[in-house]
Amino acid sequence: MLVDLNAYVGHWPFQQFRVTTCAKLLEKMNQYGADVSVVSSLHGLFYKNVQSANEELVEELSSDRRFRDRFIPFAVINPTYGGWREDFETCTTKLGMKGLRLYPKYHNYQLNDPGLIELVKRARDRGLPVAFKIRMVDSRTTSWMDIPYIFGSPQPEWDLKDVMPIIRAVPDAKYIILNVANSMVLGAEDLALLRKTDFVFDTSGKSINNLAAQIGTYGKEKFAWGSHSPILDYLTGLIRVESLREIEADAATKELIRSGNAKRIIGI
Repeated sequence: MLVDLNAYVGHWPFQQFRVTTCAKLLEKMNQYGADVSVVSSLHGLFYKNVQSANEELVEELSSDRRFRDRFIPFAVINPTYGGWREDFETCTTKLGMKGLRLYPKYHNYQLNDPGLIELVKRARDRGLPVAFKIRMVDSRTTSWMDIPYIFGSPQPEWDLKDVMPIIRAVPDAKYIILNVANSMVLGAEDLALLRKTDFVFDTSGKSINNLAAQIGTYGKEKFAWGSHSPILDYLTGLIRVESLREIEADAATKELIRSGNAKRIIGI
């Protein structure tokens, strides 16, 4: 089985993508043998009221019975928006969202923000995973209209250490860390904490280019296939899994990364 932990539908304001709908994403999944995709709406990064994007996604997923067993929706929530608590309740109790994707850079808050900590605790209490993106797009080619994302700016690209404040604040939540594209260096205390945390990295980020070594550091239960489609190509994250030699990852380990770890963290 193949579960893609990191996919999107919708439009990106600064670049044209061919895969913008659930129907197009399903075609891509069928082409490459993916059984299930965890999906959110890209519009949720840019709408002032992000709940509109969640509702759009659920409406689209409800429009075709083929989508029923192939997509797992994650809600985009902005904990600085006045109605976020109502959005969280609606998404998790009425719309069937199975987790959260949060975007501090795009929604302009810090990882120690009291609203974020409260949101993550609410997700923890519901058994829902919370996903953070290390990177959405490569800042070297980003549009001047996008957020100030480049090195040396007030908001440089994240390293792995930049997600640690929320993990320290709520260490018993479930986390998904997506598109790890920069430094994974942590101090000894943070590394020990992260190893004990219930989390997974997806395999889309370029810092996972030596997956065997990262498995040695964090363990085979800490990785899951993710494509970061349509922003990245559909196959690179999967090639990192399939290219592992038997001495690096046996069949059972590969199956964990293809689907088992994603199923565990989502609770399906």
